[in-house]
Amino acid sequence: MKDLKNKSQRRVGLVIQYQGSSFSGWQRQKDGTTVQGLIEKAIEQLDPIRPVKAVAAGRTDAGVHASGQVVHFDSCGYIPSEKFASALNGRLPKSIRILESVEQSAEWHACHSAIFRRYRYSIYNAKNPNVFVDQWAWHRYQYSLDLDLMNLAGQKLKGFHDFAAFQKSGSDRKSSWTTIQDFQIQRLGDMIYIDIQASGFLYGMVRLLVGQLVAIGEHKLSISAFERRWMECIRCEVKEAAPAKGLCLVSVGYKTPIFSELQYGDTFPKCYLTSRNPPITY
Repeated sequence: MKDLKNKSQRRVGLVIQYQGSSFSGWQRQKDGTTVQGLIEKAIEQLDPIRPVKAVAAGRTDAGVHASGQVVHFDSCGYIPSEKFASALNGRLPKSIRILESVEQSAEWHACHSAIFRRYRYSIYNAKNPNVFVDQWAWHRYQYSLDLDLMNLAGQKLKGFHDFAAFQKSGSDRKSSWTTIQDFQIQRLGDMIYIDIQASGFLYGMVRLLVGQLVAIGEHKLSISAFERRWMECIRCEVKEAAPAKGLCLVSVGYKTPIFSELQYGDTFPKCYLTSRNPPITY
C-alpha cells in the first residue's frame, strides 16, 4: 500500500452505453439499482481510492437510455487508463458497456467541461405494436404525425430562452434559462427521431417538449398555443410528458476532442421500418 499512496492521482474519462429500462436512473440512490452505483462498485474492485465517485455529464432519469454518456473518476491504481474499459466491462452487467477509457487532466470535468448534450427521442408511428422496438420507442398509433408542423414548432425553440414551462418539479437548478443549439426531426418509414442539442437541459425538459410536439403533430395543439406556453412560462398548461423509454442521451461535446471518433461517434442504432410513410429529413 505504501507504493499506492505515493502513486500520483489521475483522472479517467469514460464513454458509456446503458439500457435505461434496467435501472432507476443514473444517480446513486438508497433504494433501487442505478448506473452510477454499479459503476462505482466495479471501480472499487480495481482501484484503491475510497470512496469512488463517478461523475456524469448528464443525470438521466429512470428508464432513460444512453449511447454516449460521458463519465469521469479519479484513480491512483496500477491499471492503465486505456485498460479500464475492458476491466470494468468484465465486472458490469451486459446492460452497461464502457466503449472507451482515456486519461485526462485534473482540470477536465465530465459535466462542467461539456459545451453541449444531445438527446434523441424515438417514436414508433405505426398502427400495430412492434415488440422489437418497444423497449426504446414510444408507440403513437392514433395519428400519422405531421412532421412539417412539429419541425416548425421545434425550430422556434432554438436560441437562449427561459424554458421554465418544460421543467418538472423537484429540480435543484438555479436558472431555467438555457440555449437550444440544434433541433432535427427525421422519419424513416414508421420510425420518427427527434434530436435536440442544448448547452444544458432542465429536469424532465426533453420529455415534456416531446409531449407537446406530438400533440402538435396530432393536430391537438396549435403552434401559437405551444409558443405562448413556453414564452410566457405557463407550466400549468404543459401536462403531456413522453415516456422515458423513448429517450436516449446520444452524445456530449467538449471544446477539444477527447475520445476517438470511431468510438465516440453516434452509436445509437436508427432503424427503418417500412410503411407508406416516405423518409423525411429536416
